[in-house]
Amino acid sequence: MKAIVVHQYGGPEVLKLEDYPDPAPTAGEVLVRVAATSVNPLDYKRRAGSAKDFPIKFPGLIGVDLSGTVVRIGAGVEGFSVGDQVFAMADNTYAELCVVKAALLAKIPKGLDLVGAAALPLVTTTGNQLTSATAINAGQTVMVLGAAGNVGRSAVFTAKERGAAVIAGVLKRQMDEAKTVGADQVVATDEAATIANLPPLDAVADTVGGATAEKLIAKVKPSGTFASVVGVPRNAAEFPDVKAVFVFSRFDRRTLEFMAEAVRDGKLVIPISQTLPLSEAAKAQAAAEKGALGKILLVA
Repeated sequence: MKAIVVHQYGGPEVLKLEDYPDPAPTAGEVLVRVAATSVNPLDYKRRAGSAKDFPIKFPGLIGVDLSGTVVRIGAGVEGFSVGDQVFAMADNTYAELCVVKAALLAKIPKGLDLVGAAALPLVTTTGNQLTSATAINAGQTVMVLGAAGNVGRSAVFTAKERGAAVIAGVLKRQMDEAKTVGADQVVATDEAATIANLPPLDAVADTVGGATAEKLIAKVKPSGTFASVVGVPRNAAEFPDVKAVFVFSRFDRRTLEFMAEAVRDGKLVIPISQTLPLSEAAKAQAAAEKGALGKILLVA
């Protein structure tokens, strides 16, 4: 098969399209012919060597998101058949073929585009689980930091589904974009006066971290929750009455199917900014690192 192979840590230029051994499914696994994958921050952090918990064994592959078609079934696998259209959070997805544990695989809902489905697994699952970690309930107010991003959009949608009032926190230059995410209110987090005038919040769902997170944890009510996918604020200890939670996304089939159905039905929009061939993975990652809005897909 063809795959994007990494031989050393470095910039996008280390991503090389090469021949690589075809994987074969063992017991409990499924072989998928990849239709598309997508670019996530974890991908380029692994390539650069900055994701210390996810090292690459050289020469190695990268990639998390996957959509495609089942081509072979390993022993003991139930619920999947050759020809099924599936998607997943997997490993080594920048390739024409990928082995996935059946327990980490889901069928693409009917009516959802096969290639477009590759944009969804990591960001929609993460956004859903981030909101869930805030324990927000109907009638409460949650602020989603980085609401214009794909994880943020997914968190806003999930919070609204739970009946919460949602404030979208974004940079001033993202205000117009953030008006499309479905929040009840949009505020600029890089305006000091705006932050100072915020009412007490029941929870914050954070996708940006840094100084913004350190300011916003002070706005959470006692017994409220500050949940983050990038790490709890450095000043969290100054607010012992606020529960600070780090959220690490984990595959959940029902969550992924629920979020994918919302995308199919137009309730949630995950913008796709570019669709490129797998051979242009370096170009795709360079664009993503520069902060391109919308998901970038790589078609195998």
